[in-house]
Amino acid sequence: MRKPSDNSKVVAAFMSKKAEIDAMLVRLQDLSDDHFDADPETIHWGHVGTLSHYAELLKRITDSAFREGEHAE
Repeated sequence: MRKPSDNSKVVAAFMSKKAEIDAMLVRLQDLSDDHFDADPETIHWGHVGTLSHYAELLKRITDSAFREGEHAE
């Protein structure tokens, strides 16, 4: 009979990565709340390009996490 393995190290590593992601999400939300540091009076197409790039990267993450897009089953 196999002895149950101690997975405390993997759980700790998982929770550490989760905390890292949670901190990034808080920072992103704060930046979004501040209009990504863009002054509404001086927004230009460069800002749109930057946000498009951010959205593309986030879509890759959400597609993977929710099994959508190219990650759909």
